[in-house]
Amino acid sequence: MNGNYVGEDYIVIKAMENGVTIIGLTRGKDTRFHHTEKLDQGEVMIAQFTEHTSAIKVRGNAEIYTRYGTVTSGAKST
Repeated sequence: MNGNYVGEDYIVIKAMENGVTIIGLTRGKDTRFHHTEKLDQGEVMIAQFTEHTSAIKVRGNAEIYTRYGTVTSGAKST
């Protein structure tokens, strides 16, 4: 670690349907995909922001838990 990076927050992603995709994006001059995972309903992933990961994209219906609160992605409107 170079000492300039602050953070390293963790988030928890719980899939509410099969096929939820989690994509890690790089930090730096060019933002790129660096990691992809697929979760099935009920599966949970704990992810971390690091000196290499600046963003995490969640595609599909999932609950995302952070220290700032909970967000639901991809929920179907009724």
